[in-house]
Order: sequence, then structure tokens, then C-alpha cells
Amino acid sequence: MANWNDDRATRQGFGMSPSQTGGVADRTTFDAGLRKHMLSIYNYMASGVLLTGIVAMLFVNSPMFESAYQLVMTERGMSIQPTMLGWIIQLSPLAFMLFWWFGAKNAGKTVLQAMFWGFATTFGLSLSTIFVIYTGQSIATSFFATAAAFAGLSLYGYTTKKDLSGWGSFLIMGVVGLLVAMLLNAFVFQSGLFQLAISAIGVLIFAGLTAYDTQRLKDQYQYVRGTEFAGRAVIFGALNLYLDFINMFIFLLQMFGSRE
Repeated sequence: MANWNDDRATRQGFGMSPSQTGGVADRTTFDAGLRKHMLSIYNYMASGVLLTGIVAMLFVNSPMFESAYQLVMTERGMSIQPTMLGWIIQLSPLAFMLFWWFGAKNAGKTVLQAMFWGFATTFGLSLSTIFVIYTGQSIATSFFATAAAFAGLSLYGYTTKKDLSGWGSFLIMGVVGLLVAMLLNAFVFQSGLFQLAISAIGVLIFAGLTAYDTQRLKDQYQYVRGTEFAGRAVIFGALNLYLDFINMFIFLLQMFGSRE
């Protein structure tokens, strides 16, 4: 979503590309290394999404779920009210995000791995409520639609010759505006129509971020290849794409999902 990466990753002269080394680095070797680097990012990202889904399904079917949430039937369908435990679960991913914002820059690869898996796990706990609110068919349809859209958008970001760097500031501003709109609707407007508009805009923003982040991670490789930061860059990149995927899925589900 946002660029969590160490600023050394974009510093000029950090690593070498074939064009910078006058042919010293063979293009074939460079391309093979790039594909391996991006594949590692996608593997981490996909594993995180899978872990989130498994945790969500296990938790919603466990006795502990009933201790965390109370089910309430409203005119719009099934709704939930979190208990104290539920609020802790809902807010737990934020604790991990605070680490990525403020503590990840100087953390080692092992710590970053642990925090990535921890974030995916806690997000799965907080996302478990969708299995109560929405039908299984809606969840499955939204997930596969997200997977197809993500694959196409990421492929576009990887292959396009168009420079997408100008999208960055606009999309991040869009995310901030989206968060403000969500808070206003949750506590002030409480409008279903406004929520639908928020979801539609959210899908567009994270669709754009998927293409933007993919191109940025691809371009970043020339600066991190062969350095000690390369392994950490894979985890940072996986987190970015993970957030793009999960957020696009949630907004698609809110738009088209059928409630229980």
C-alpha cells in the first residue's frame, strides 16, 4: 500500500543495473534475478493471504469467537457487536502496523518475517467476522474476482513501459481521504449509499496501487540486488501487495456481497 521500504532501497548508486555497469552485468542474468526476486515477493504475499484466510475460518468456527462477538439481527441483515476481547482482536493489526511505520526500518530479516506472519494472523482473526455477515458464496466470488483483478493489474504494472511513479502521491492521498470518509460514515452519516460509494472508490484506489506497487518493486530491484537489504526488500514488498489485495477484497465484498 504505502512504501514501507528502507530509504536506502531507492538511493542512487545502491546496487547496479546492466545499463549502469556498461554491460558488466549480463542482461539475461539480471532478468533471471529480477524474476526470482519478484517471485519471492509474490510467494510471501500469497502465503500471507492464505494464512489470513485459514486463521479467519478456524477462528469463526471456534468457541472463542462467541466470546469475542455477539450476533445481532438488524434490518440490513446479521451484524456483530464486539466484546472487550473482540475490540482487542479488531485493533491488534494496528499494533503491527505501528511497527511497520516506526520500527521496521532498522529491523533484521528474521524480525520482519515474524512481524509479517504475525500481522497476517491477527488480520485473519479480525477478518473472521465476514463469515458471519456475508454468505459463503459472496465471499468466494469476491475472493476469486479479487485474485483475477490483482493478477491482471500486477501483470500490467510489471510489463507496462508507462511510468506509473506519478500515481503514488495521488493514490496515497486517496487512501487518507478514504479513511476519513469511512470514519465519518461510521460515526456521523451511517449511510448505506455513502458506504457503497466508499467501497467503489476503495476498489479503484487499491487497483491503482496494485499496478503502482508492482512497478515500483520491479524498478527497486536494480538498487537492492546483491545487497544485504535484498531479503528485507522482499518482505516489505510482500506486505505492500498483501495490503493491496486484502483491501481490494474487502471493498469488493462490501459492494457486491450478499448478507446472511
